[in-house]
Amino acid sequence: MTRMTVSSKTLLISAALALPGFAMAADPAMEKDGMFTDHKGMTLYTFAKDSAGKSMCNDKCAANWPPLMAKAGAKSMGDWTVIKRDDGSMQWAYEGMPLYTFVMDKKAGDMTGDGKMDGAWKVAKPD
Repeated sequence: MTRMTVSSKTLLISAALALPGFAMAADPAMEKDGMFTDHKGMTLYTFAKDSAGKSMCNDKCAANWPPLMAKAGAKSMGDWTVIKRDDGSMQWAYEGMPLYTFVMDKKAGDMTGDGKMDGAWKVAKPD
């Protein structure tokens, strides 16, 4: 059995306390192959009827196009912003445009929602 010194314990405790801060600082989505995905690799979309900072996809729409939800206490960072939905929950947006997944996308990389509703739904892409 190895013996841990006081400085080793202090270092471990400091690292453990810092980890949640690093997790909170991570972007809410990832860029893959020139488009945004959630952390499960599912394609993210924008909706043309939304305006910057305001989601128009609620109720039945949100059941089919689940919003990329922000956890309580999430803070805007750079181009990533947190917006308040009509139901009071919080959603991530990129450059003010709310982001969603699509229920018909079954596996990472699926993009079956692109172009739906006469082009109103588009794969979210960075500038």
